[in-house]
Amino acid sequence: MANVEAAYRSGEGSKLAVDKVFYDSLKEGQAKRTLVETIKVPMRFGQAWKVPAGHVFRIRVSDGPQVGDFNMWNLHDPRERMWASRTRQLQRAHVSTHDRLWSTLPFLRPMATIIEDTLEDYGKDEDGGRVHDLLGTRCDPYINYLLTGEDFDFHCHSNLVRAVLPHGLTEFDVHDVLNVFQCTGLNEDDQYFMKPCPAQKGDYLEFFAEIDLLCAMSCCPGGDLSVDFLGRDGIDPLSTCHPLEVDIYRLDPVALENWQSPKSPAYKGVHGMRAPNIDWSVIKQDI
Repeated sequence: MANVEAAYRSGEGSKLAVDKVFYDSLKEGQAKRTLVETIKVPMRFGQAWKVPAGHVFRIRVSDGPQVGDFNMWNLHDPRERMWASRTRQLQRAHVSTHDRLWSTLPFLRPMATIIEDTLEDYGKDEDGGRVHDLLGTRCDPYINYLLTGEDFDFHCHSNLVRAVLPHGLTEFDVHDVLNVFQCTGLNEDDQYFMKPCPAQKGDYLEFFAEIDLLCAMSCCPGGDLSVDFLGRDGIDPLSTCHPLEVDIYRLDPVALENWQSPKSPAYKGVHGMRAPNIDWSVIKQDI
């Protein structure tokens, strides 16, 4: 297959270029950090948490292999949220170290940058599978009913809805996800496939928060996806389900001396829309 050049280029001098030296300096052992909080996400459950700008959060496999469906919003304005499709274009379909998760229009800025990934060396397997997937989205009760005719409330979509309700968000705020630790790809017919999760206890994906964030994650009720996640083979994947944990760290201010929270692009236009020409003198006479 020809190595066709990417449409959005992040090479030297590009606005998309990442300061790898800076982000590497934030890794554990490089910059002083203090553990602020650990959030436990029970199996088949969802949880939400806040991360201040300039902090690090780590999604960690605390027990056994487990996929997590991840959402993210601007803490102060949930209209700005993670944009999975644009992130696929600007970064890649499966993200890892130095990739960024971008926000929706009209904001369009990096919300978080991945600074460490213990599964980075997984690469691409013999079936074309890779980890940390932006290709697919969350499982939900609507597709479950469509395919099986049965109701089941503990899908990732439902878990995320329950997680964000206490923060003033609703089902309409839940959006396409980053499937953390999930191994996926496209087959020869260009169809989406999922493979068993390769993550083991102690593996993690770590992010630097570029802005104040509200995050939410569901421990997928499909567990490690080694069993059909819809139960179509008659086996409940419950035995493959495990919890996940999230660690939030505060960095030493010295590590952030030259860092600034990213701004939105300075587009000042009105999308070509113009108000019609109005003769206000005539209107005033009529009044």
